[in-house]
Amino acid sequence: MSRTLPRADERRMTSVFERWLTLWVLLCIAAGIALGKVAPQFARTLDGMTLDVGGAPVISVPIAICLFLMMYPIMVKIDFGRVVSAGKGGRALLLTLVINWGVKPFTMYGLGLLLLGGVLKGLIGPEAMDLVKMPFGLDLPVGAVHGAGTVVLQDGVKMLQVPLWRSYFAGCILLGIAPCTAMVLVWGYLARGNDHLTLLLVAINSLTMLVLYGVLGGFLLGVGRLPVPWQALLLSVGVYVALPLAAGYFTRRWLIAARGEAWFTARFLHRLTPVTIGALLLTLVLLFSFKGETIAARPLTIVWIAIPLFLQTVLVFALTYGAAKVLKLPYAEAAPAALVGASNHFEVAIATAAMLFGLSSGAALATVVGVLIEVPVMLMLVGVCRRTTGWFARA
Repeated sequence: MSRTLPRADERRMTSVFERWLTLWVLLCIAAGIALGKVAPQFARTLDGMTLDVGGAPVISVPIAICLFLMMYPIMVKIDFGRVVSAGKGGRALLLTLVINWGVKPFTMYGLGLLLLGGVLKGLIGPEAMDLVKMPFGLDLPVGAVHGAGTVVLQDGVKMLQVPLWRSYFAGCILLGIAPCTAMVLVWGYLARGNDHLTLLLVAINSLTMLVLYGVLGGFLLGVGRLPVPWQALLLSVGVYVALPLAAGYFTRRWLIAARGEAWFTARFLHRLTPVTIGALLLTLVLLFSFKGETIAARPLTIVWIAIPLFLQTVLVFALTYGAAKVLKLPYAEAAPAALVGASNHFEVAIATAAMLFGLSSGAALATVVGVLIEVPVMLMLVGVCRRTTGWFARA
């Protein structure tokens, strides 16, 4: 006897943060640009609060704090008991792993290179340059060439001058190798998917990121002529993924043992969503406080970056959803698998871009554009899922 699916009005976003995320992002962009113009030294002071290794700034303390507050609520939701038994999940899990790590990074690379480095290059400005951090651990003389960049001296600090489109391209790569975010739990819920499967897929991809994010990031950035030392990417994964993952794991164990799983789920987790979104919005204010002049000079910059990101999202969704149909997955598994593939873990991408290339870099801006388009595009894809439930069998 088949189970009747919930009515459409029974599944909706209840959190004002989630429902109006695009609006909050736009307001933070405006606030960041205003802050950059009114108090430029304040933003620079925050960016100067770093942990240095060998005299080189490696980790931005404000961004690290914000990113921990973003990532911790995601990681504390992971039930490692379910993860251990994930092998029984079968085809949906295998499909997302293949798409997210064997397909998605390379389609993003191809679309980014084709559009940012070709079709849209003239609109971005073929001669436009960007200043990014010197790669971690390198001490090159002024005038030296590293990848596609040249070492220059900016305000007494060595920086790498690279073509602006390549900086945007690097941000797109970092998004392409960071699959799914906590928001995909909302998209899977709205699409009437299997909520437990959605959380499981998010957990497995977060754990897989510990191994593959640095490997794929180092490879694709190197191929894209923006080489980054492996230790820098490994440090990024450790700080922005492993640390909140460990904190989430132990918090979950201690609180469930002390207060019970019902209290943990109904009370504790419910209070964390505003923390995640609030930390994300504060990070956006910091990022855009540096990019105000760039955006004012080139107001269509965000549009040019958004084009390959939009096409990538739709393409990956279509590939995963089509593959789920071929594999004859039930709808409750097909929808979460496709939405997990389409979504980006922009929290990790923002943190990594800020650490590797700097808060004021085009790479950091590109990762922020990923946040800007996340809600409208993913809601569009949720609508596609809801209109095509008849394509799939029901569990």
